[in-house]
Amino acid sequence: MERQASERERPGDATAAAGQAAAPAAAAPPLLPEHGRLRTRAIATALDLALHATLLVSPRPGALLVRRVFAAGGARTARALARHAPDGVDLLRDERYGPGRGMLLDLYRPVGAEDPLPLVVWFHGGGWVGGSKEELAGWMATIAARGHAVAAPRYGLAPGTRYPAALSEAMAALAHLRRDAGRLGLDADRIVLAGDSAGAQLAAQLAALATTPGYAEQVGVPSTIEPERLRGVVLACGPYDLDLLGAGRARAATTADRLVRAVLWAWSGRRRYAADRRFATASVVRHLSPAFPPALITVGNADPLRAHSELLAARLAEAGAEVETLFFGPDHRPPLGHEYQFDLDGDAGRRFLARMLDFLARRLAP
Repeated sequence: MERQASERERPGDATAAAGQAAAPAAAAPPLLPEHGRLRTRAIATALDLALHATLLVSPRPGALLVRRVFAAGGARTARALARHAPDGVDLLRDERYGPGRGMLLDLYRPVGAEDPLPLVVWFHGGGWVGGSKEELAGWMATIAARGHAVAAPRYGLAPGTRYPAALSEAMAALAHLRRDAGRLGLDADRIVLAGDSAGAQLAAQLAALATTPGYAEQVGVPSTIEPERLRGVVLACGPYDLDLLGAGRARAATTADRLVRAVLWAWSGRRRYAADRRFATASVVRHLSPAFPPALITVGNADPLRAHSELLAARLAEAGAEVETLFFGPDHRPPLGHEYQFDLDGDAGRRFLARMLDFLARRLAP
C-alpha cells in the first residue's frame, strides 16, 4: 500500500495522547484523590465552588478539566488494549484527509492484503472535549486483523471546535476515503460507521445525516456518503439525547451537573444551549428513519449513559430500522461501567468483541 508522509508501525505501540473515561453524565468523573474523607470532602467543595464561579463567565476551565480526566483514563485504556493487539497489521499513520491542521486519520490493514478491503470507520470518544485516535490503536488492530481496513479519524474538539464542525470534518474524512479508495486499498461500497461514547454519537449522527430526509439541511452538514454504501453502524456507550444529558435543566445543582454544563456550553458555543434549535439537532433519537443502517448497540448495566442506548434501540425499532443489542440486566456482576467493552481481560468485553466481529463479518460480506 502506498504511503504518504507515513510509516509502517505496529499499531499496539501507539501512545494515547488523551483519554477514554466516562463521559460526564449522571455521575461525576473520578476527579478526586482518596486521601481521607475530610480532605476529599474539602477538595470536592473547593472544586465545586471553582466550577460554579468559572461557569459564570466561561465553560473553558470545566471543559479542559474534563479533558484532563479523560486523558488519564485514555492512557490506561491504550496500555491495556496494546497487550491484546495482534501482529500482522500495518498502520498508515496521519493520512491527511483535509486542509485543517488536525484533519488526519490512521488506517489499519492486515499485512499482505491485496484485494480492496471493506472499511470500518471508528470515531473515538471523549465527551466532545477529549480523547484521541491513538488511544484505541490496539482495538483498531484487533478489528483489522479479521480482514477489514479500519480508519480512525481525528476530529475537532471543544472548546476549540463547536458543533457541528466535527460532523463536517467526519464527512470530509469519509469523502477522502471514498475518493482515494484505490490508492488505500479500500472497497468504498462496503462501509460500517462505528464509535464509542461521544464517538458513537458522532457515528450515529453521520448515519442519520445520510439516511434521514431533510436532516442534513437542518444540521447544515451535507452528507458525503450514499446510504447504499453504509452496511451498518456499531455504537458503544454513546449519548444520543441532549435531554437525557440534562440540557434542559434550569440550573446545575451538583458537580456532575456543572461538568455537563461546561461540556455542552463548550461544544455548542452557547451559554443557553438548551434554547439553540441547531444544537438540538445533536439529539439523534429525534431524526431516525427506516433507512438507518443496521445497527449493533451496546452499553454496560452500570453506565450512566445506559438510558441513551436503550432509547436509541427503541426508537430505531419504532422507525422500522434493523437493530441488534447487547445489553446486560441490572443485576449483572460485576457491574459494567462506561466503555466496558474495552476491557478485553473481562468476560463482558470479550463477549462484545466477538459479537461485533460477527456483526462486521455479516454486514461487510461481499
